[in-house]
Amino acid sequence: MSIHTEEYAAEKRAVEQIREGRERILRELSKAVIGQKEVIEQLLLCLFAGGHCLITGAPGLAKTLLVNSIAQIFDLEFRRIQFTPDLMPADITGTEILEESDDGKRKLQFARGPIFANVILADEINRTPPKTQAALLEAMQEHQVTAAGVRYQLEEPFFVLATQNPIEMEGTYPLPEAQLDRFMFNIWIDYLPEDDEVAVVNQTTSRRNEPIEALFTGEDVLQFHNVVRSVPIAEDLVRYAVRLADASRPGRARTPQFINDWVTWGAGLRAAQYLVLGAKARALLHERAHVTAGDIKALAHVTMRHRILIGYRAEAEGVTVEKVIDRLLETIPVPGTE
Repeated sequence: MSIHTEEYAAEKRAVEQIREGRERILRELSKAVIGQKEVIEQLLLCLFAGGHCLITGAPGLAKTLLVNSIAQIFDLEFRRIQFTPDLMPADITGTEILEESDDGKRKLQFARGPIFANVILADEINRTPPKTQAALLEAMQEHQVTAAGVRYQLEEPFFVLATQNPIEMEGTYPLPEAQLDRFMFNIWIDYLPEDDEVAVVNQTTSRRNEPIEALFTGEDVLQFHNVVRSVPIAEDLVRYAVRLADASRPGRARTPQFINDWVTWGAGLRAAQYLVLGAKARALLHERAHVTAGDIKALAHVTMRHRILIGYRAEAEGVTVEKVIDRLLETIPVPGTE
């Protein structure tokens, strides 16, 4: 069998796994997590596309449980890092320690930090100073850690999910725009509807959760990354994603007036890249072999909400980032409707 034939067979198998796996994943997750289907889908899209994710929500909404459960389904090593004001970069990446060998000689040995895992939950990332936040940057972008001039490669797949609490702003260090831009999605998680909360209370107070079964492996996830990138997309749709991002930037030739009035800083190039990549993953997850404009529109909010900075005039008028994105989707014509 030729190399191309083997690659095609592997990609075909990965596509079938993604299409058949959605319901199986939801079924396994329901053993531990109730509701939050949209949040779960967005997390899966991020994982399939090979991106990182920022999740914003109040405490007690099962963020840690959800991420840990997804790691178990994909048989990935999970680590949780609780960010605090006194956390140091070495507490994340690792540090060199002095060890004595059997022959009595001493030498420096690198002790790996919790960043050396497949799925990292950076809990309350806005609780720690910028120096420690920046320790994640190289790992997220380059999938490597540098300590004492030596580079250590992280094991693939590598997925960072950072949470931040939007309620308590005292003693927090908001993430700078450059670091926010490295997250593929910013997912907002809210309280469950009453029926789902009743189900959660019943489930968690009556019996222990059933163990979650591993459905995939890390190798499967890496294959999913390759397959997602190979999903075809029309150039018109790529141009649509680029125009959405470009129209969010004040002072540009095609910028709508409401953007000039309300927005201080717009979305960069990564927004268009992640819109396209996420749309490809969504097409596969919804059992389609091609991307539609609906895929891009469905991911506009999670992709752009942390990349658009509104100004004082928008705040004075009660305008939110969500409203700005809604207006963008209404203003920028969808391909084929112009």
